[in-house]
Amino acid sequence: MFLGFYQGKRVLVTGHTGFKGGWLALWLKHLGAVVWGVSLPPPTHPNFHETIQSETFTGEIECDIKCLEPLVSAVRQIRPEIVFHLAAQPLVRRSYAEPVETFTTNALGTAHLLEAVRRSELNCAVIVITSDKCYENREWEFAYRENDPLGGHDVYSMSKAATELVAQAWNKSFFRPNPKLGPVATARAGNVIGGGDYAEDRIVPDCVRALIAGKPILVRNPSAVRPWQHVLECLSGYLWLGARLAQEPKTSRLAGAFNFGPEPSARQPVRRLVEQVLATWPGTWVDGSDPSNPHEATLLSLSIEKAGALLGWHPVWDFPQAIQQTVVWYHQRHLLKNKSMLEFSRQQIEEYVQAAQRLELPWTR
Repeated sequence: MFLGFYQGKRVLVTGHTGFKGGWLALWLKHLGAVVWGVSLPPPTHPNFHETIQSETFTGEIECDIKCLEPLVSAVRQIRPEIVFHLAAQPLVRRSYAEPVETFTTNALGTAHLLEAVRRSELNCAVIVITSDKCYENREWEFAYRENDPLGGHDVYSMSKAATELVAQAWNKSFFRPNPKLGPVATARAGNVIGGGDYAEDRIVPDCVRALIAGKPILVRNPSAVRPWQHVLECLSGYLWLGARLAQEPKTSRLAGAFNFGPEPSARQPVRRLVEQVLATWPGTWVDGSDPSNPHEATLLSLSIEKAGALLGWHPVWDFPQAIQQTVVWYHQRHLLKNKSMLEFSRQQIEEYVQAAQRLELPWTR
């Protein structure tokens, strides 16, 4: 897969103790990569990291990306051949409580990561992961393209727009002119779901916590429309972009921003997602709408035309499949008490790959 690019490669994943970073690290290990992680400790208990830690990482370094010098030291120790930067404060509602922490982690932390690679003079590709919320959301029906204006009503969204600008500036000012440095790209994904997410104020973890406790699911924003996708969808895009980018000149059109989102049919209201969850794991939900809640966008979708045109990337699992694969993971861990969630997670990756192979997607070769 991925042209065999990751076999034996030293890969750094920042934010590897988080939900997406953990799944990315596991897949990289499955591809034969030498995986290093740089992150703070897992942000929740339980978490996905504890299910994969024993057999996934060559090394892990605890480091706060808000602090430059320890991060420079970590990067120099690892000397990665490719970097996936996922370390972030990822929650919209938390950004209202901790706005400065959110901005510092997301925007300044990205500057620190890029500066660490620059100071280490590493000729490695860097993929900076941001968010679909980096766009100036006009609450319209049209899907946002990579060249649409960046913005953000809330601090989280603004910090992701700022992260995009940081990556662009470091790339243009330092990486592109310096032959000792590699290329930089950014990736924006939809609303990602999947097993192992336990974050506060995310709808799937909220569903799981309520269902385990035998309580109704409180749904804050049932009519909000989001582009739902399984975590393996966007990760296949990140991995394919990384493999392709590392083998292209720095002036390539791949050294830029990419959306990795679902098909239009997966743009569904939160209410519909909860109903799909309950079709697999029976329970009830209640409308928790409150006008005093912090602002959240009601409509958001991504155009994936660029990823299709330049990378041949397309989604694999549709909306019901994404939810079914998500719910069954939590079923295995919390209801069936599966002691081998590492192996079960590997099996889900294999199922996803096999489905992609049936579609003859180019990254499966």
